[in-house]
Amino acid sequence: MKRNWLIGGVVAAIVLVGVAALALYNYVLGPTLAASGPLTAIPVVVATKTPTPAGAATSVPQATPSAADPQATAALEATEASAPNDGTLIFTIDQSRSEVRFILSEVLSGNPTTVVGASNQVAGQIAVNPSDLSTAQVGVIQVNARTLETDRSQRNNAIRNRILHTDTYEFITFTPTEVRGLSGAANPGDSFTFQIAGDLTIQAVTQPVVFEVTVTADSATQISGSATTTVLRSDYGLQIPSVPQVADVSEEVTLEIDFVAAPAS
Repeated sequence: MKRNWLIGGVVAAIVLVGVAALALYNYVLGPTLAASGPLTAIPVVVATKTPTPAGAATSVPQATPSAADPQATAALEATEASAPNDGTLIFTIDQSRSEVRFILSEVLSGNPTTVVGASNQVAGQIAVNPSDLSTAQVGVIQVNARTLETDRSQRNNAIRNRILHTDTYEFITFTPTEVRGLSGAANPGDSFTFQIAGDLTIQAVTQPVVFEVTVTADSATQISGSATTTVLRSDYGLQIPSVPQVADVSEEVTLEIDFVAAPAS
């Protein structure tokens, strides 16, 4: 009888451990929600402004970020139709030729590893008058966090489930507030280096950041460029879950975007 009782206890303990392990797996590494829909640019708020002295900062009207909206296309067309008739052009990020990335380091199974997560699900608009770059305005930039992918599916799920909590917070949003160091006129082939300051929201936390930006006027109807900044995980409350074989995840995270933008068709 006693032996049967002991065997039963061991079996029960094994079952409990198995259930707990499965629950932990689903909690950290289990499946996540897919993107709720295509990501469409929030129309840039174009304002007529008095030209500022060369090299001076230009403030950017702030728009209220929103999730993907089935009516966004109509709003986008309406905004473009009402753009100032002063030579200002509105460029929209081309997702098929653009990419956002985060880069950090970790020790994986004892090996120092550089982790890169990337997605082309980035949306935003830029309003620029080629004759007066000091009036340039950058709209809200959104990234669908559910679509960020690294080279490991388990890492992807851990990031979505337990770091970015993408089931609740689908979008990462950058709301520009100021363009610094951009002036003069642009001709095809010209490149410019400047800064864009703004508010970066990850989950429910918003912090000020400054992106270092390089943009090239590829033609009269296309611009391309890159932007980068570095943030701290702790500033956004991003905690790394305890996962076997993963250690020493870096506090600093580099954020990058390579983009091509053209007038919306």
